[in-house]
Amino acid sequence: MKALIFAAGKGTRLKPFTDHHPKALAKVNGVPLLERNINYLKSFGIKDFVINIHHFGNQIVEFLNKNSNFGCNIEISDETNELLETGGGLIFARRFLDHGEDFLIMNADILTEININAFVEYHKKIKDFATLAVSDRDSSRKLLFNDDMVLRGWLNVQSGEQRLAEFNKGFKALAFSGVHCINPAIFEKIKRTGKFSVMEEYLDLMQTEHIHGFVHDSILIDVGRPESVIEAEKHFK
Repeated sequence: MKALIFAAGKGTRLKPFTDHHPKALAKVNGVPLLERNINYLKSFGIKDFVINIHHFGNQIVEFLNKNSNFGCNIEISDETNELLETGGGLIFARRFLDHGEDFLIMNADILTEININAFVEYHKKIKDFATLAVSDRDSSRKLLFNDDMVLRGWLNVQSGEQRLAEFNKGFKALAFSGVHCINPAIFEKIKRTGKFSVMEEYLDLMQTEHIHGFVHDSILIDVGRPESVIEAEKHFK
C-alpha cells in the first residue's frame, strides 16, 4: 500500500520555526515529524510514499536524500508553483496514486499510534471509497456520524454552525484524526478543481455516498503549535 503524506503546508501556527523551515521538519525530541511518520507507517509494512511539498520544499527533498529515503520508495508531488490544500494536493498527486489499489493519506504534522492494520482492514471490509480515522477528543470542529458510523454532518463546536446530510438524530460528534484510507474511485467522484480542502468534498459527497468513520482510542497530537511540540515530547520519545 502507498501512503500520501501531506507536507506542503506553510505551518503558520508553528512560527517562528516555519519562517525558515517546512513544518514537516519540526522536531519532537530531536526527530523530525516527517521521519517519525515515515518510520511509523513503515512499522506496518508501508514502504511506498508520495510526499507533497511547497513551503521550503527543497529542504524536504534534501532531508530525504541525505537519509537515503529511509530505505523507502518516495515520489515527490511538487506544488512549488501553487499550494493546493488537501483536496487540490490529492488531485495533483493522482498520477502517483490512481493505480487501482487503496492508499493512505496522512498529515505530516500529526503524531499518533493508530493501528494502521486494523484501520485498513476495516476500510476493506466496508468497501467504501473513503474511510476517515476519528476519535472522541477535544476539537473545535467535529464530524457527525450515525449509528452505522456513516458521515452525516460537520459541526463547528464554538459557533454551533452545522452542515448536515439529514436532520441530526443524535449523531456522534467525533474529531477527525488526519488519517484517511482511500480507494482510487474517489478521483472520479471529486468535482472541485484547483485549490480546495478535501473535507469540503467529503461534506458534499456525504449527501449521496457512504463515507465511514473508523473510531480509535489511540493517542493523537496535532503538532501544529509550539506548545503542542512540548505535549508531543511527553508521549513520543
